Amino acid sequence: MNNTIQYAVDNDGIALLTIDLPGKSMNVLTPELMEDLETTTSKAAADDAVKGIVITSGKKAFIAGADIKDMVTAYDRGLSHKEAAEFSFGLNKTLRQIETCGKPVAIAINGLALGGGLEVCLAGHYRVLANDTGAVLGFPEVNIGLLPGAGGTQRTPRLIGFRNAATMILQCRNQRPEQALEMGLVHELAPVAEVVEKARQWVLEKGDPEQPWDKKGFKIPGGGLMHPGTAQTFMVGNALVAKNTKHNYPAPISAQSAMFEGCATSFDDGLKIESQYFGLLLAGPVARNMMRSLFVNKGKADKLARRPEGIEKSKVKKLGILGAGMMGAGIAFVSAKAGIEVVLLDTSQENADKGKAYSEGLLKKAIDRGRSTPEKAAVLLNLITPTTSYHDLQGCDLVIEAVFENQDLKAKVTALTEAVVPESCVFASNTSTLPITGLAKASQRPEQFIGLHFFSPVDKMPLVEIILGEKTNDEAIARSLDYIQQIRKTPIVVNDSRGFYTSRVFSTFTAEGIMMLAEGVKPALIENAAKMAGMPVGPLAVTDEVTLELAHKIGKETAAALGQTYPADPSQEAIQAMVEKLDRKGKRFGKGFYAYPEGATKHLWPGLGEHFPVSAEQPDIDELKKRLMNIQALETVRCVEEGVVTHAEDGDIGSIFGWGFPPYTGGTLSYIDTMGIRNFVAECDRMAEAYGGRFQASEWLRNRAEGNLPFYD
Repeated sequence: MNNTIQYAVDNDGIALLTIDLPGKSMNVLTPELMEDLETTTSKAAADDAVKGIVITSGKKAFIAGADIKDMVTAYDRGLSHKEAAEFSFGLNKTLRQIETCGKPVAIAINGLALGGGLEVCLAGHYRVLANDTGAVLGFPEVNIGLLPGAGGTQRTPRLIGFRNAATMILQCRNQRPEQALEMGLVHELAPVAEVVEKARQWVLEKGDPEQPWDKKGFKIPGGGLMHPGTAQTFMVGNALVAKNTKHNYPAPISAQSAMFEGCATSFDDGLKIESQYFGLLLAGPVARNMMRSLFVNKGKADKLARRPEGIEKSKVKKLGILGAGMMGAGIAFVSAKAGIEVVLLDTSQENADKGKAYSEGLLKKAIDRGRSTPEKAAVLLNLITPTTSYHDLQGCDLVIEAVFENQDLKAKVTALTEAVVPESCVFASNTSTLPITGLAKASQRPEQFIGLHFFSPVDKMPLVEIILGEKTNDEAIARSLDYIQQIRKTPIVVNDSRGFYTSRVFSTFTAEGIMMLAEGVKPALIENAAKMAGMPVGPLAVTDEVTLELAHKIGKETAAALGQTYPADPSQEAIQAMVEKLDRKGKRFGKGFYAYPEGATKHLWPGLGEHFPVSAEQPDIDELKKRLMNIQALETVRCVEEGVVTHAEDGDIGSIFGWGFPPYTGGTLSYIDTMGIRNFVAECDRMAEAYGGRFQASEWLRNRAEGNLPFYD
């Protein structure tokens, strides 16, 4: 029985197939839908009374893509490369049947069509796209470790040429209606109410049941594989893929190969080639890791999977922000952008006005790029009130403290704020290192005190780390999560500890890089090893960005709080020497591990070799990569063991979106599961012997390894 497609034939002999998956807000390409597509198109093709077929959607979007929640289990189910390739080829056979059924097929695209949804569209002979719904067409597969596996790598270059196809498939660049029409991805634009009728008219008046590539003499637009422009496209593509992926991501390499090899042969053989490449990806761990963390787990977090039950949904109407520096100004912008009234408070009106000016700068850029208008900018700016008066905080639903990392200062602003805000107001600290439970001691309402750790720059970074103090109650958690959703950020929830989760683990990456410097490893080798492993920047460069001065200050405060001496290890000794002896405090000060010549590109400071002599024998780059990756994964394990991180999903999302742990790994805990927990512990033992006790695995982790218990079921 057909459950996903409504089938109807009108008086003109047009078979209208309306895709409408029951119980889902959006259509997705499920095995059941593909089976129903095959059944209904075969039925229409066999009916002499049917002149042609129109396929559309009964929902606002056409098809949002494949059912990733099913595909994400392929690797863990032990799906073989052959089985995965057969899955892809099954999709290809169905869509090939549609375009060779002998009757004209028009697609009425009433909303967005992504991934497999776009591939269904491309199998039609004519495509009409709605131009008034904000619809986009695109292939997001490479971003989750796959490639378009239902003909996308074959039909797209044959329709719009190799250069445009490479942009869509390798760079995952979506096309809006006007762009899609201009490049030939669709044939016609129309208001959403007219797309079905326009498709019907084409079938009745011009219906051509043959695809361009099935006609004699077909040539690929813009030139075939022997054309100089095509050769340049693939040469540049190879270089860009290597530069951007460091060969850690197989999907773009496979997608480019599928396009090149598939278009060098017949269309049907090209589909087989595509399926083989798709099978290799789907059956591998990288696609599993990326689908699970970047799509499934992030989707759960965005839908507030950690929100306590039984608490009424809330919205922040008025937000107070203490401190108009970079973080406070950024939080003000994203909040006002969500329609929230913002009070931006600082010690002087000049500072407060400067904080608001940050939003003005971002809006000017948006207007210059055509992404906003002066009218919209004015509305947003009117929502931000810069002030020095705590009385302006009256009526706030939420206050976020973003002042300097000083416990006494934070205690002072907490008391001043609680004197004027309603008793129901939640108070949040944006601290990145100081324990929330300790800061909450300055509050009269510690149960409503919580940590909201934003990342810089706030307008670009998607993550917010929610930190629970010992007394934080469920209502404060729920209301904080509601606010994060309101400003369209992704939340993770962790328990209190010094540095919490993200700052604590990220600091091991920078410390390990500085430790290597102290050991005599070449600075350039350290930085390149990090980037080759997939980190966005090297540990020395990122330490310069956050400033060595801050790292030095945090190190001293941590040592004092824990009753230790400072410095306690060679990495802290190196930081102390850089700050106190050499006066090189980081990028903001114009000098750090790097030199920042005016009007020129930054470069590693030549004086590093004098103060940190380079050893005659240098380690293998793969060993450095392992050290940098394993130390972060091991510290994440310690956070799990201590109860700071309570869900593997939060650990992985936080590592990828918080500090840039390589997405191909799926995050720090997926990295361990992919390696195998027993292998990981064995590596830790080897590194502990070679480099020191910081790599030592705990008994808790050893017991887990003995039971071969992964972090994901």
